[in-house]
Amino acid sequence: MVFSRPHMATNVEVKKNNQESTANLIRRFTKRVQGSGVLNRLRKHRYFSREKSPLVHRAKKLIKLENKVKYETLLKLGKIQETTRGRR
Repeated sequence: MVFSRPHMATNVEVKKNNQESTANLIRRFTKRVQGSGVLNRLRKHRYFSREKSPLVHRAKKLIKLENKVKYETLLKLGKIQETTRGRR
């Protein structure tokens, strides 16, 4: 999945006309922002995170296996007690 990101920021500019109220100016500005799609693009990519590479997955899995082996050996030697999950 490849997303293209613009290199320049999209600026929306609105100038106040003669005899125009600030409420109307703000309304025109929000319409321009919606039309440009800036907010939709930002909201779309807000929680996007890259997939981890297979190498990173493999490294994490190896670390997890090493920790499991260490835990089991310590458990066999009686240096730690097995913890039960669930109710207290």
